[in-house]
Amino acid sequence: MKTSSRTRSLRVLVAGGGVAGQALAFWLVRGGHRVTVVERFPALRATGAQVDLRGQGIEAVERMGLLDAVRGRLVDEAGVAFVDGRGKARATIMANTSGQGRQTLTSEYEIMRGDLVRILNDATKDDTEYVYGKSVDGFEQDANRVVAHFSDGSSGEFDLLVGADGQGSRIRRAILPEGFDPYWRVGIHMAYWFVPRIASDSNIRDTYMVPGGRQIMRRSHNPTETQAYFVMREESEEASAIHRAPVERQQEFWAGRFRDAGWQTERFIEGMRTSPFFYSQEVVQVRTGTWSRGRVVLAGDAAHCASPYSGMGISGGLVGAHVLAGEINRHPDDLPTALANYDSVLRPFVNEIQAEVNPRLLRLGMPMTRRAIEAFQATTALACFLHIPDLAARLSKEDRGGNWQLPDDPAPISTVPEAAGAGTGRPS
Repeated sequence: MKTSSRTRSLRVLVAGGGVAGQALAFWLVRGGHRVTVVERFPALRATGAQVDLRGQGIEAVERMGLLDAVRGRLVDEAGVAFVDGRGKARATIMANTSGQGRQTLTSEYEIMRGDLVRILNDATKDDTEYVYGKSVDGFEQDANRVVAHFSDGSSGEFDLLVGADGQGSRIRRAILPEGFDPYWRVGIHMAYWFVPRIASDSNIRDTYMVPGGRQIMRRSHNPTETQAYFVMREESEEASAIHRAPVERQQEFWAGRFRDAGWQTERFIEGMRTSPFFYSQEVVQVRTGTWSRGRVVLAGDAAHCASPYSGMGISGGLVGAHVLAGEINRHPDDLPTALANYDSVLRPFVNEIQAEVNPRLLRLGMPMTRRAIEAFQATTALACFLHIPDLAARLSKEDRGGNWQLPDDPAPISTVPEAAGAGTGRPS
């Protein structure tokens, strides 16, 4: 696709400077559009836990010309071990590094979210206007424009507003019917944070099962830091509400739920107090019948969060940005067609990756009793002894995104039109 003087240059506002928002900006500026990204955090939010790329997500990064940059920042995680209370591995499933078939529990492309965000920012910051410490608090639109109102009292006029503001999207709430619940819940909650790395922390991710449908994971991403995860099955109002409480209250809640768990629990609870960040969330999927209304459209987790258990959350955001930008770049004078095509093209892929999350299988992996935990570990150990996980991954014909094909590139990556520079349409 080539940019010409006859192609209309749109003023696009992206709410959210995460993976999906920045990937969208990457392709839109190469389509000749002027993009402003507003991020409510005061600086680039290059934090978060370990994420991975799979299937079409790897291809999407390669299309951007950023795969080598990603490879240069990969986390060394060789596999996943299921350990007992002494830390002894009962079964280990290694990553599939054959370049064929399906990724296993750990991907060949594991990377810290912050590193991926920085890679995308380096690729877009010279051609995209980034505004930090500001959020979109409201908007109004007509057939010709959308006026966004910002948290500092200013406002700006744009041709298109993109809500890439995550699982709890404010933009999504504004375009869906009042009272509509977009969340599909699986009854699982998760918290994660960083602790200092110790000598016994290897490049194998440890998974420790605790009676009561609880699980502790440890994975180490650099020589000095280790990630700690507490995960539990619970369907209670208290568990669903805790994620909105102050961080100190969240930490008290998680410490109380896990204090009797054994293994390295006390080390991880102690590490909460000095961790550079702490994140608590309910595991959900975002499921809606529409991703747009008028000149407002959703992208990434705001549109189709697939949950961490899909293994395709980051990949889904990258793929969705690729598809949305492609349709906008092909139909800049007909946004209704562009947004309708975005939905029809991407929806089968989203359905595929969301279907990867099976609550019954998740419950099998989070047993309630000690006997069930021992049965799970024994069965998994036997499967590993027989090389079943490795063979199943290598012989699989497709990864978690199925056989859905990534569309043509939204624009040549060598093209950065002068019209894409920051300026017109910025918040004022």
